[in-house]
Amino acid sequence: MDDLYKKGLFLEYFTVIYNIGEAFFSILFGSLSNSIALVGFGLDSVVESLSGIILIWRLKIHGFVGEEEEYEIEKKATKLVGVTFFILSFYVLIESIRKLIFVEKSDPSVAGIIIALASLLIMPFLYYQKNSIGAKIGSKALIADSKETLACAFLSLPLFLGLTSNYFFGLWQADSIVGIIIFIFLVKEGIEIVRESDND
Repeated sequence: MDDLYKKGLFLEYFTVIYNIGEAFFSILFGSLSNSIALVGFGLDSVVESLSGIILIWRLKIHGFVGEEEEYEIEKKATKLVGVTFFILSFYVLIESIRKLIFVEKSDPSVAGIIIALASLLIMPFLYYQKNSIGAKIGSKALIADSKETLACAFLSLPLFLGLTSNYFFGLWQADSIVGIIIFIFLVKEGIEIVRESDND
């Protein structure tokens, strides 16, 4: 069992490091190309980093506190992971709508396409590993965090399609549409996870 907690911790450390890098480059190249979808994806990576940090805290206390206290920390960690979904999501929505109204076109971004492809390859693997370990150790917080990782994988696809549509066909509206999709997905997942933690 302790080996599973160690493996879970390793996956969370990797998630945090990867997502900090992904956030930095997504926000950087998104700002340079005026792409709210890419910036929004970077902000989602920030949120996922916060979620990973919460899970590192949750997994590291295993074996150092009593069973009842660990249960309470598990509930709190699950709720905090849910709350991270709401952070910055309204920024993405407002910016997406504003760009559509004022016709603010984003420039094509090859770097953004590469970032989206990397996420499409890495995130499903991370999701499977975290979800599997979470189920084995009975951690709803780790399972909730794995859903956030899966959300990142799901969001990579519309991001990739939106950026390639703009790059090859000049469909600048795709950028804002993807931003709105990211907002809806984040809010939906956040509500479900917070509700789950309240029902325990």
